Amino acid sequence: MIIAIPAEEKSLDSVISVNFGRSPYYCIYDTEKEQSTFVENKAVERSGGAGVEAAQNLVDRKIDALVTFRLGDHAAKVLTTAKIKVLKAVNLSIADNIAKVLDHSLEELNEVHPGGINKG
Repeated sequence: MIIAIPAEEKSLDSVISVNFGRSPYYCIYDTEKEQSTFVENKAVERSGGAGVEAAQNLVDRKIDALVTFRLGDHAAKVLTTAKIKVLKAVNLSIADNIAKVLDHSLEELNEVHPGGINKG
């Protein structure tokens, strides 16, 4: 399984970025290889549509699941159309959230907010 997690820093010890579309990086973790890579979010500077572009970039990376605190409705539609599972992050490190995915203890993220929030 390939898991994506928005990251504030390029480290498994990093906290998860609260704003999915404006996250500086995404951790891409391959559970079979037990390897992580960090990619820059090219959508971070967009004036609008950052979440949708970020979601599409992750779809293009063939992820199976996204772990995040919150998600806009337009980005959620991109992910769910691609049959990507969206899980609700817990306030721990990226590594701890990966462990929770592996032991199936994260809930699905069922609530999304209207897209178009500000950069803050």
